[in-house]
Amino acid sequence: MSITAERKAEVIKTSATKAGDTGSPEVQVAILSERITNLTAHFKTHTKDNHSRRGLLKLVSTRRSLLDYIKKKDEARYKALLEKHNIRR
Repeated sequence: MSITAERKAEVIKTSATKAGDTGSPEVQVAILSERITNLTAHFKTHTKDNHSRRGLLKLVSTRRSLLDYIKKKDEARYKALLEKHNIRR
């Protein structure tokens, strides 16, 4: 359900805008997208796991807030993120 430290480091490396970038909205969205993907796969087999489903909804909400912030700041960055992570809007 959660991502490993190695996978998280890989996601950060591919999404970072500069060296040492771990907190930019792009990196946060990438990490959240990875966690959401993992949880979605988890629910394919564990359909009645409602406690984790609540966590998934919270992750989606957090990602949505970050995407709204990016959209407000820079529309091009927002559209690039949607394309990169295959996020429907």
